[in-house]
Amino acid sequence: MNPALDDWLEQQSPRRLASKRKALKLLRETYVACVGDLTNKPRADVTALEGGFRFHIGTPLPDLRQTASWMLTNAPNQRVLAKLIPALWKRRGREDLSVAGILLANLEVASLGQDPWMAFIHLLQRQEPLMVVLEVAEELVRAGHPVPDDAWIDAAAQQSPQWHQYCVLFLSLRRGELSCRPIVETAPPGGEMFERIRQRVLQSEG
Repeated sequence: MNPALDDWLEQQSPRRLASKRKALKLLRETYVACVGDLTNKPRADVTALEGGFRFHIGTPLPDLRQTASWMLTNAPNQRVLAKLIPALWKRRGREDLSVAGILLANLEVASLGQDPWMAFIHLLQRQEPLMVVLEVAEELVRAGHPVPDDAWIDAAAQQSPQWHQYCVLFLSLRRGELSCRPIVETAPPGGEMFERIRQRVLQSEG
């Protein structure tokens, strides 16, 4: 836990989570508070440019988890947090996408209004950086939402080449026998990270 971030959050009123607009502003301020002197700003700027993000402050993932945990504990209304998820995704800061994934994975289904995996695929309306898709999928699995079944994966993979790649990432998070091997084998070529994951999945069956 980051003690400085803990102090910062303790100074914030839960009323700042009462509306989507206020919560978006609070989060942007919190990202900056986590980084402080901005010594990693040049690297963060490069990451933002390469990933197509609107901004990347450089806030560490553990600090984003701590922030999301505070929000889940203190929000006056969990439905506001659910409505915040698509707003964060649309704003497209690097930190925003991570927080959206953490909230998506940890809010109750009743607050989301649908299964978390369905809520996730509704966010993926454009070609997303694969590292972000994998990160959010990992959050879902970590929170106890297993990768959907073979029929779901097969149908999703047929939607587009990018969805085919997403499904390979999802399958990489399964444990046990790989029952959708053809999907992994026939997925369109990707970058270094994607091909490394593909080979790892295939070799795990060898």
